Amino acid sequence: MRNAIGLIVVLVGCILFPSGRALADSTSREGDWAAMKSITPRHYICYRATGPIKIDGKADEPAWANVPWTEDFVDIQGSPKPAPRFWTRAKLLWDDKYLYVFADLEEPHVWGTLTKKNAIMFMDPDFEVFIDPDGDNHNYYEYEMNALNSIWELTLDRPYRDGGPAHLGTNLKDLHSAVHIDGTINNPADTDRGWAVEIAFPWSGLAKYAGAMSCPPKDGDQWRMGFSRVEWLIDIINGKYKKVPREAHPEDNWVWSPQGVIDMHRPERWGYVQFSTGAPGSATFKPDVTLPLRDRLMEVYYRQKEYFKAHHHYASSAAELGIGQENSVDVKKQGDGYLATVRDPKSNIVMHLTADSKLWKEPAGK
Repeated sequence: MRNAIGLIVVLVGCILFPSGRALADSTSREGDWAAMKSITPRHYICYRATGPIKIDGKADEPAWANVPWTEDFVDIQGSPKPAPRFWTRAKLLWDDKYLYVFADLEEPHVWGTLTKKNAIMFMDPDFEVFIDPDGDNHNYYEYEMNALNSIWELTLDRPYRDGGPAHLGTNLKDLHSAVHIDGTINNPADTDRGWAVEIAFPWSGLAKYAGAMSCPPKDGDQWRMGFSRVEWLIDIINGKYKKVPREAHPEDNWVWSPQGVIDMHRPERWGYVQFSTGAPGSATFKPDVTLPLRDRLMEVYYRQKEYFKAHHHYASSAAELGIGQENSVDVKKQGDGYLATVRDPKSNIVMHLTADSKLWKEPAGK
């Protein structure tokens, strides 16, 4: 039944969502990678909460007071795209039961229309969270909510570019969310300051996405995460908000860590969230030593996509893809796909990639 639902969603996505957000967008070009690899994923240190958190959209508890903000959100494609019209920023906390996310969204006209749970939420202005704890590009979680506190949750077995499918209605038990409006919603007669969201994601629900990662995490653990905001242009006609048609002006996508392309479903470019048990401001981010290896393998992935278009089969060596030996990449046929492997001679870390963009690190000692 799930597979049937996923197929329906993908087919509907082909019709309804023709942009980079398309549910069935499988376009993955080497040109995309050129834009993506020039951007270093951002990072954030998530500290433990020092007291209770009430989910009310206000983040006014002492536990939030000294927690750092993320950088302001930017256009999803990054520089040199213009800065967003309105600023967005977020902050995170965690404890034994939950991962807490708070976001503050500037918006002079707060509006929303969708009230049904698991509706296609980005058709309203929304805030989105993406979580792939083990950074393997597969089995990840997406959450979206609008200013009416309507939510949409789904699971992706793998990115849409690799066939998805999206499993809708994968709602996490014990998830809590709230919205605070600084102004009035759906009232064109006044000017608002904006809206804020506060979410408690239960570790018990996120555990199924964690793979080999601890859940709850341990001090120093890093998860790959993305935060996004969708914004629409509006007109005020006869005293009511009217969304500018997508054909005239597509939605804006503003994100914490830019993707390089208009597609949030490129998990390899999401940011790093590092968990700390120390006092706010005390921890230092540890750069991911596997990132250069991941990037080499993702270059193989995008080159293989181009090679397949030209030859109707995948290359069976790195040389066929124009990748030199100095990159220490090995490519072998594997059924109808391939297995790409890269080894770092200094650290002896070995990583693998398959044709569906699954990335993983070989266990130490193998």
